[in-house]
Amino acid sequence: MLLGLLFCCAIAVASPCSSPQVVIKQVIFKGNETTKEFVLQRELTFVSGDTVATENLETLLDDNRKRLFNLRLFHFVNYSYTCADGLVEVTYQLQERVYLYPILIFDVADRNFNAWLEKKDMSRLDYGVLLVKRNFRGRNEDVRVRLQHGFNRRLELQYRVPYFAGSRNLGYEFNVSDYRSHTISYNIRNNKQYFYEQEEGMPIIRTGVGAAIVHRKSVQRQAAIRLGYYHEKTSDTIVALNREYFNTGKSIRNYIRLDLSRVINQRNVFAYPLSGSYFDAGIGHAFFLKNTGSGFTTARAKYVNYSALPRKFYYTVGAEAQARLGSDFAVTDNTALGYRSLVRGYELYVVGGQYYGLFKQGLSKELLNIEGIHLKFIRNPKLNMVPLALYLNAFTDAGYTIDNQYGDQNPLTNRLLFGGGVGLHVVTFYDIVLRAEYTANREGDRGLYLNVGYPF
Repeated sequence: MLLGLLFCCAIAVASPCSSPQVVIKQVIFKGNETTKEFVLQRELTFVSGDTVATENLETLLDDNRKRLFNLRLFHFVNYSYTCADGLVEVTYQLQERVYLYPILIFDVADRNFNAWLEKKDMSRLDYGVLLVKRNFRGRNEDVRVRLQHGFNRRLELQYRVPYFAGSRNLGYEFNVSDYRSHTISYNIRNNKQYFYEQEEGMPIIRTGVGAAIVHRKSVQRQAAIRLGYYHEKTSDTIVALNREYFNTGKSIRNYIRLDLSRVINQRNVFAYPLSGSYFDAGIGHAFFLKNTGSGFTTARAKYVNYSALPRKFYYTVGAEAQARLGSDFAVTDNTALGYRSLVRGYELYVVGGQYYGLFKQGLSKELLNIEGIHLKFIRNPKLNMVPLALYLNAFTDAGYTIDNQYGDQNPLTNRLLFGGGVGLHVVTFYDIVLRAEYTANREGDRGLYLNVGYPF
């Protein structure tokens, strides 16, 4: 996982080169028992036969070590090289992860843990299994099957292939999904969700199928075009409760969605970055079929910068924005802050709108960094070393939404939202990031919130 950066902090063993320029004679990979060598070669920015200035050699080799590590296929990546008569032989030493594993699903049925905790309803739980086969066929392909029961029921299949046969840069993705739930959030008033729960049957069913062509210049630079077809159906009760849920007076809708996206990911480590930058932008349009909705276009962009400071301090600052262009938006499409993007401190609120802007910044201090805790009772070397890092984090967030359709029903819309606090971040293997954050917001709310994943 990321802590391969912590866990691995590359050790370079070298034989000094005396000439001002050297030629890469050979690149050797060791430890890739499953991973095909062409997958690794494709990530490198150099090939055998390249001439490199000696003063730039170690920077080049270490940058490529990071590129290999950010494939997220290895616990660590180290390199060494020898130099003789102006010829350099490079060796990358890898330790592969476990690629086939089940992930048990035991999760809350709400937007986040804090929203579930507000209800304290033990029936609102999901359970099941997510079967993951990473690095399928040793080609960095992913296969994921989700079998989820409980309050929300999901069946999902995803298959990702980073390279077409014979292509260095083009790949594809495919997915199918079916979602059904005993409850549906049919309206938002006073920035709170209103739910309808049906004991027999499911008041909401969503099915979809999608595919994408991905242009993958490297693990850091990717662009994609995605096309999907979606079918959604509610019970007739939802139409009676809120005609604006689909905004058509119908209980069914079908649409095609076309999306273009671009990602430039220059973070030193993807799971918990400490330096570098991240840029993500996209534009998409929803085409509704058979008069089941009003089409709309969504444009979004996000940029974050990560800076390493002296004495193991780290500063993160970034912003994101979204604009949704159209008319007669359905309630279910009028999403802004409160789901994937939010101002911390407002976890219990939903702030809808057609436009939003979000600003975040945080200062972290590394408290602990253990390269690996050896679990002697586990013999498998891919599982018996557990890296652990702790960061104390102080942060402030601000956000603003514009809602020209439902704003009069929700006082937090068209208003500056501000939150801040302190948190403890725990980072361990297999890209796991756990966060406990105490926050306060502009409305005077305070509380401890538990979350998973990097905050921005």
